[in-house]
Amino acid sequence: MADIDHDQTLPLSIVGTLPPRSTRRKKLFALLGIAASALAGGYYLFADGDRVRTDNAYVNADVAQVTPQLAAPVAAVEVVNTQMVRKGDVLMRLDDSDARIALVRAEAEWQRVRRQFGQVLATGDALAAQVLEGDAAVRRAQSQVDVAAAAFAKARIDLDRRAKLADSGAISAEELTVARNAFAAAQGNLGQARAALAEAKAARTAAAGSRAANAALVEGTTVDTNPDVTAARAKLEQARLDLARTVVRAPIDGVVTNRQVQVGQRVAAGTPVMTVVPVDTLYVDANFKEGQLARVRVGQPVRLPTDLYGDKIVYHGRVMGLSGGTGSAFALIPAQNATGNWIKVVQRLPVRVALDRRELARHPLRVGLSTEAEIDVSGQG
Repeated sequence: MADIDHDQTLPLSIVGTLPPRSTRRKKLFALLGIAASALAGGYYLFADGDRVRTDNAYVNADVAQVTPQLAAPVAAVEVVNTQMVRKGDVLMRLDDSDARIALVRAEAEWQRVRRQFGQVLATGDALAAQVLEGDAAVRRAQSQVDVAAAAFAKARIDLDRRAKLADSGAISAEELTVARNAFAAAQGNLGQARAALAEAKAARTAAAGSRAANAALVEGTTVDTNPDVTAARAKLEQARLDLARTVVRAPIDGVVTNRQVQVGQRVAAGTPVMTVVPVDTLYVDANFKEGQLARVRVGQPVRLPTDLYGDKIVYHGRVMGLSGGTGSAFALIPAQNATGNWIKVVQRLPVRVALDRRELARHPLRVGLSTEAEIDVSGQG
């Protein structure tokens, strides 16, 4: 049976008033478009308006740069890239020959200054004895001066008496000469005794000074608190520390990456040789446009699908904080917006998002991977 055009079955008066079929179809599509726009607008106002999204987000971490603290040749490298390590695991070993020699030298110096301290104590005792001996020598010299002074006084009296008698002829010239010689000898002996006394006093003073100087080296200290011993002990501890530092250990738990060292290579102190990435404490830096951040606050929940796993795996995080400046503000050559050729560019501000460790354990990520970030800002007006 042939198809019948329904328009042809209608009375001619009605058919003449209906619009063409193509016009009705256009109107129908227009109504559907308006309805879809209204639905989309309503969704944005009531649902999507409470979320801000960006696909400019990347996995990041506070990585640990491994740098040797000594300059030495590399004796062994114990790890390879992608290897998981725990804090304290050995990463590499440096040639420790120089460090061992330095340790032996430091130990010898420490022992020497300890013995030197004991020697100073013994010298102090000896100097104290010398001071006592000097006191005795001074007393002996003083006695000799007294004896010499008495002999000198007697010789002078004898000489005066004989000189008076010689004038009257009571004594001979020879006897007078003897008296004069005795007086001169007594005078010489007195001078010699006085010189000996001065020498004894000087010796005692020198001994007392040496004793005081020696005592100043050890006064108020012991063998463990003496400054020289303490300095030597510090050098010994430094030598032990340098020897321990020839074994380079992992500073944190993580995965070894960017290894740049080989056996036999001489490394300088502070030169990065590898990186340890803490894969269990990763976070996401999401770069949102400045117009999206008005309602973003610390602690808000974040959904994070990744390019690695796709939409089937969604991570759940929290906003940790907002960066102190945009990326362009800290660029090596910052933009000079004061120039006449200025063009306004929408800026992006990094928002740091903490990831759930349990989700990271189930679905590991790596630094640099791309993600999307959707922040629920419904709690902020």
